[in-house]
Amino acid sequence: MSYLKSLTLTHFRCYEQARLEGLASAPVVLHGVNGAGKTNVLEAVSLLSPGRGMRNAKITEIQNVDMPDAAWSVAAKAETPYGEAQIGTGRDPVKDKRLVRINGEAAKGQNALAEYLSCVWLTPQMDGLFLDGSSSRRRFFDRLVFTFDPAHSGRITRYENALRQRSKLLQEGHADPVWVQGLEASMAETGVAIAAARLDFVQRLQAACDVAAKDEHEAFPRSHLGLHGTLEELLLNAPALEVEDLFKYQLEQSRRLDATTGGAATGPHKTDVLTKYAAKNMPADQCSTGEQKALLIGIILAHSRLIKAERGVPPILLLDEVAAHLDDTRRHLLHDILLSLGGQVWLTGTDKALFDDLRGKAVFFEVNDSRITGQPDNKNAAKVA
Repeated sequence: MSYLKSLTLTHFRCYEQARLEGLASAPVVLHGVNGAGKTNVLEAVSLLSPGRGMRNAKITEIQNVDMPDAAWSVAAKAETPYGEAQIGTGRDPVKDKRLVRINGEAAKGQNALAEYLSCVWLTPQMDGLFLDGSSSRRRFFDRLVFTFDPAHSGRITRYENALRQRSKLLQEGHADPVWVQGLEASMAETGVAIAAARLDFVQRLQAACDVAAKDEHEAFPRSHLGLHGTLEELLLNAPALEVEDLFKYQLEQSRRLDATTGGAATGPHKTDVLTKYAAKNMPADQCSTGEQKALLIGIILAHSRLIKAERGVPPILLLDEVAAHLDDTRRHLLHDILLSLGGQVWLTGTDKALFDDLRGKAVFFEVNDSRITGQPDNKNAAKVA
């Protein structure tokens, strides 16, 4: 089981200092008025996993504006598959980069965090996911893949680095053909690996969507998932090595066009994630706003079941203002499902009454004007310092 037992924020966003204790493998409810600082706490938790967190923020954007010279940090005591661990991340005040420390030792990079914790989130900004451009859906899906397969992030980083270098060389003109060919070989190898990982995962995630209970499907409709991308489609009909050769040939043939337009005309950076409301056979972008929200929740729940089944540990879920958009029946069912998963779930809402059915089963905190206070009825005896 992986969950946070305590969380400390220092010079983070609106918080000069905040500490939450008494956390357990149970829901954590943060309630308070809009703008009080609830989402900032969830963002802090998200930064204890690799990446730029749920807001995709730059290091400098996270800094407390009243303390610009005091580097921000997030630290936690966590229960992990390896036992209790001290995990932290923050801004390097000298080089303005992000640092990671685990059990007091500096980690080589953010990917080390994936060995201890994984986080998945759902925020109000994601409500338009099915209407946004393909890049938003691709990032969302790759984040789900990464939680299942931590090496996926490294593949994407290597591919994007090679893509940028090739694009720069082609646009500058007179590039060494051997150098460009080497970058294209790297793009082909990592690109096919990315596509293969996506295909494997979408099949597993689809199976997890299909096995949900009937009442869950009624509240959070079953999705039919697919991938639309050149490499993914080629891999369905040809072995990986053959697809690599085809991709290298495509890259070579498109050099002149890519030198003009930038990037590359084809590749895993062009893939789109297709979602349908299965029972209606209706593309998600044609569904109502409420149906799109329910589809997203259903995907997140299926993903959590999959991770728990495959790794034995569900991810930490960060659900920002989700309850407010659900009727009573769906909200109570969602809470029951979250409790049955057995992991730590962080929920935010403006109205404490939205979480009445979690009394005695969750830790409650009130957030008001960047101050966090515990509630006296917490079964888990939460503390705030």
